[in-house]
Parts: sequence; C-alpha cells; structure tokens
Amino acid sequence: MKVKICGITNLEDAEAAVAYGADAVGFVFAQESPRFVPPQTVGKIVSALPPFVTTVGVFTVGEEKDFQKAIEECGIDLLQFHRAVSPAVMERYAHRAIQVVRVRDKETFEEVVWSPARAYLFDSFNGQVEGGSGVPFNWEIALQAKRVGKIILAGGLTPENVQKAIKIVSPYGVDVSSGVEITLGKKDHDK
Repeated sequence: MKVKICGITNLEDAEAAVAYGADAVGFVFAQESPRFVPPQTVGKIVSALPPFVTTVGVFTVGEEKDFQKAIEECGIDLLQFHRAVSPAVMERYAHRAIQVVRVRDKETFEEVVWSPARAYLFDSFNGQVEGGSGVPFNWEIALQAKRVGKIILAGGLTPENVQKAIKIVSPYGVDVSSGVEITLGKKDHDK
C-alpha cells in the first residue's frame, strides 16, 4: 500500500511525513488553494528530501510550461491533474500523470473520459474546492474503477477511517491531506 501526504507547505511537515512512512509527498501549485506553495519553496523542500521519496505537483489549471517548470526547477516526479488536460499534453506526460476523478455518485464512473494516465485518484466531488475538502465519498464506487488502472483513494481519509476504506477498496494507494491537519496547510504529526 502506497501512502501520499498531500498539501505539504513546509519542510518540517515533509520530513515528518517521510519519517512516518509516506511514499510520496504532494505540493499544491494551484494559486487559489490555501495550501498553495510557491515553486521556489517547493524546490527547496524537494531538494531536502531523501532520494527515494516521490514528489507530486498538484495542478487545477496550468499550461505545459507550468508542468515542465515544476519538473525541471522543482524536481517534481509526478503531475496530478484535477482537471482534464488536452490529449496532446496527456500523451506527453502520461508516464508522470495522475488523473483526478471527482466522485459525485455512481454515474461518475460512466462520465469519466479515461486517459492514458499512470494512475487515477478518486476524490470527493465538492462544488466549492477541487480537493482537500475533508469529505469522504461512497468508496464502493471506486471498486468499479479498478479494472481501468491503478486507483489512489482520497477524500476525507483520516486515521479513524483509512483502514475501513482500504478494506473496502484495496486501492494501489491512499492520499491524505486535510484528514491529518491541525490547521489548513499545517500537518498534525501525531496523526
């Protein structure tokens, strides 16, 4: 089981996530997010991480130059797309791409345009925010998607419910953010 701690905003939280076993850490490049971290800060944090920790850039919008900058200047390994990108961009970055699927209901699975992404992250639909809402969805829905590729489960995961989610879905990995925060953007190292 792979674990990603997302919404990292500082080196202390990144180091704690790794010390407690996170396989990956995610950095929000969406300026509208309260968890946004400037690229210069991301680069400094990434350069201080151990060599086998995967780094993920989280994007809600952006152009190819933004994705390339995150890779080249910040050392980002994977790109997490919260919105659809053009087929040409997806083709170029498919080997690095995690496509987010925002789950509303059972019909969500039928509406998804499956891309050649490396993995799919299933998160709760929330009309107000793209991710990090802290609200779980019906995990049974994610079971349907396992036939299309690797599934990463997100959406309201906490130390109290993550084992149940894993038991139901048996995903490739889990992604936690708000469920392990003290305040927005600051992680609770006990969680």
